[in-house]
Amino acid sequence: MATNVLIKPIITEKSTKSGEKAGKYAFRVSKEANKLEIKKAVEATYSVQVTDVNTQVNVGKKKVRYTKKGVASGMKPSFKKAYVTLKKGESIDFYGNV
Repeated sequence: MATNVLIKPIITEKSTKSGEKAGKYAFRVSKEANKLEIKKAVEATYSVQVTDVNTQVNVGKKKVRYTKKGVASGMKPSFKKAYVTLKKGESIDFYGNV
């Protein structure tokens, strides 16, 4: 169950700063996952205690490119993000095995 819920952590400059300061970490998750499933998956995967989970669904955007052969249009996929707040004093080390 935990492997199907969490797709990958979002490691950007903004999410790394919020992780260091407020203990909030961002994950890309399955669209069908709810907050309880996300909480259980993060706790099982990273051995931490989660206090809060906020979710956000990003809708796919239309993209258009102008090429030599004409206009190429398509859609970016939609996805779901989860912002997980950990208990004070806990952290997740994504670079531990690198």
